[in-house]
Amino acid sequence: MISPRIDKLLEHVDSDYASVVVAARRARQINSYYHNLGEGTFDEFTPPMVETRSKNYLTIALEEVAQGKLKYHYR
Repeated sequence: MISPRIDKLLEHVDSDYASVVVAARRARQINSYYHNLGEGTFDEFTPPMVETRSKNYLTIALEEVAQGKLKYHYR
């Protein structure tokens, strides 16, 4: 079961596809942030913007989308 629910995600994005693309890109950024923590390069990557118990980067990204923390635009 996905958490947060897809209907919460669709309140902040246009389509299922957009939610997948936005969340995948943000999950990669969160992954890079945690991998660079030990190196002291914090300014390149934004830390997670939500408080969560999850350690899964994709779940964190989906929670950010569901709470409206991410803005996106099509090229």
